[in-house]
Amino acid sequence: MRYLFIFIFGFFQIQAQVENPVTWSILPSKTEAKIGDIIEITFLANVQKDWYVYSTGKFESAPPTTFTFEKNKSFELVGEINVPKSKHKKDEYIGEYDYIIDKGYFVQKVKILAENPIIKGVFEYCTCSQASGMCLPPKEVDFDIKIKITTEKKNEIIKSEIEKKTNENSSIITKDTSIKSFSKTDSIPLQKEVKIDKIELTSISKDKSETLWGFFILAFLSGLAALITPCVFPMIPMTVTFFLNASKSKSDGRKKAFIYAISIVVIYSIIGVLVSKLAGAETANFLSTHWLPNLFFFGVFIIFSLSFLGLFEITLPSSVVNAVDKQSEKGGYMGIFFMAFTLVLVSFSCTGPIVGNILVLSANGDFIKPIVGMLGFSMAFAIPFMLFALFPNWLKNLPKSGGWLNSVKVVLGFLELALALKFLSLADQAYHWNILPRDINISIWIAVFAMIGMYLLHKIKLPHDDDDYLTQKISVFKVILAIFSFSFVVYLIPGLFGSPLKALSGYLPPQKSSDFGLNSSNISNSKNTNTNCETAKYSNFLELPHGIKGYFDYKQALECSKITGKPIFIDFTGHGCVNCREMEASVWAEPLILEKLKNDFIVLALYVDDKTELPENQWFTSKLDGKIKKTIGKQNADLQIDKFKTNSQPYYVIIDANENLLTQPKSYNLDANLFMDFLNLK
Repeated sequence: MRYLFIFIFGFFQIQAQVENPVTWSILPSKTEAKIGDIIEITFLANVQKDWYVYSTGKFESAPPTTFTFEKNKSFELVGEINVPKSKHKKDEYIGEYDYIIDKGYFVQKVKILAENPIIKGVFEYCTCSQASGMCLPPKEVDFDIKIKITTEKKNEIIKSEIEKKTNENSSIITKDTSIKSFSKTDSIPLQKEVKIDKIELTSISKDKSETLWGFFILAFLSGLAALITPCVFPMIPMTVTFFLNASKSKSDGRKKAFIYAISIVVIYSIIGVLVSKLAGAETANFLSTHWLPNLFFFGVFIIFSLSFLGLFEITLPSSVVNAVDKQSEKGGYMGIFFMAFTLVLVSFSCTGPIVGNILVLSANGDFIKPIVGMLGFSMAFAIPFMLFALFPNWLKNLPKSGGWLNSVKVVLGFLELALALKFLSLADQAYHWNILPRDINISIWIAVFAMIGMYLLHKIKLPHDDDDYLTQKISVFKVILAIFSFSFVVYLIPGLFGSPLKALSGYLPPQKSSDFGLNSSNISNSKNTNTNCETAKYSNFLELPHGIKGYFDYKQALECSKITGKPIFIDFTGHGCVNCREMEASVWAEPLILEKLKNDFIVLALYVDDKTELPENQWFTSKLDGKIKKTIGKQNADLQIDKFKTNSQPYYVIIDANENLLTQPKSYNLDANLFMDFLNLK
């Protein structure tokens, strides 16, 4: 589903270049030097007309250009970096800052201490347009400078060469300088209707309303997380300041900022509508249980996780971003709308994985859910632009950009990695591959959350982390987050030894799938306790929780009910049903309820998403849609819709041996008392 929304804007590319108004040359003053020599490294910036680059320094709100040299014993820095051609400006809203236009350069002196010096590092800079007001997210450029060590001082200082380069309009790299550069520009850019009776409709509508509110809150919190990523956070003060400074009055600037915020909401809501049109109930069932989309989503989440961790960058094609940016220069309200659209595109590498998560989680056949998700995300994403325009003095109290932004991105990357396992688990359970048992899943989660805690305590360094930031004192907030992370690890460990981990019951594989075999004795289900009944079909790969003995075939359960006289408790469930697992862990596990299920009922679990194909002589053609039902899941789903007029799970029904309904069916509800009343046929 994530790719449905990406396709709206075009295929993404790894390390693709979008609009880049600055070209760089990295020039050492010497290509050969003796040990002990001091050389100058010049970072020459050739800036396009009407654009500017923030200089180095500590500014109140503007993100400065920063240079980070990898520390090693072959060289040492001499003094601070010098910016000879920088200009100074004082802004009412974001304070004082230095910047460069046209051609400018940053000069750092370096002393050579050993042979074959390794002078490597990265610099990060931010550019803004004086014409359209658009600011691009911070970009990083790696550098690797080669200096040959000689015993004789043969080289002359090549300042004249540097001056010559400043008059050229293209990026030049000297013969002996190796530079790897990439752009960190980010771009955000992506039923069959079943009639049910009135009583059931009322019950489902209530649950649906609560679910939508919960999903809205989750999406809203995701939008707040997207704001504090390196691609978005530095752009907030710059964008708001542009509106306030470029408008006739403060009220006009606030009005434009408001339109800008509304445009962001509209753009994301349109994405939600498009996804809703593409995702019906059939699509939802396919996405939630078929191996192909689940492995696809698993791979996509892994890719985004590695991107967040710093292995590579994901951006959109430059033609898409440039075309939208040109529209923003037209002015007026449409120009503001396209400025917002440009923000959506250029921050994609940070916000794309978050937006994609929301769209994937909303792909359950519900038309309104993707819209609600995008509305919640975009409101959180847009509100700061409006609030800071109304209260510009707040900009002065906005935290400065820095290494902490990358740490947010890294933590999100670890969380993406943990979440990816859910998709692999869904396919694994539906097709009985047994490649991701519960113990292995828990072990991976333990490792991931332990690494989050270690990272928050600066015990782990990743590619884009700032050395200076990692040497700073650890904030109290990060310590608290690390405590939560390690506490979660401690909570997970008993799960390796059979603990049900009720809070995570909907997100982990069932307890029966234990690779370590530590709790297998508690879940055996090979035989039925009703000794007068025949052994349950499919019990070699389907099981009930908590050691309950039961059936997985409707006709078998009816026959056993006739023999024993017990009513049948039907559980319409699914391998990928999160709410089903929560009911089993929180409600079924209650001692009185579990005892009643084991002793007073013929328990029948009908998996509607199982992909096991039956022999051809067991196939049938559905009276509902005229299609041949070949698998266990499709036959059970057809039975549920045909007899009980609903396709939701979990769905609990109690009938007698003659298929008479004994009480009103129940759906998802974690109130154990109500469930006991249901079992007592009240």
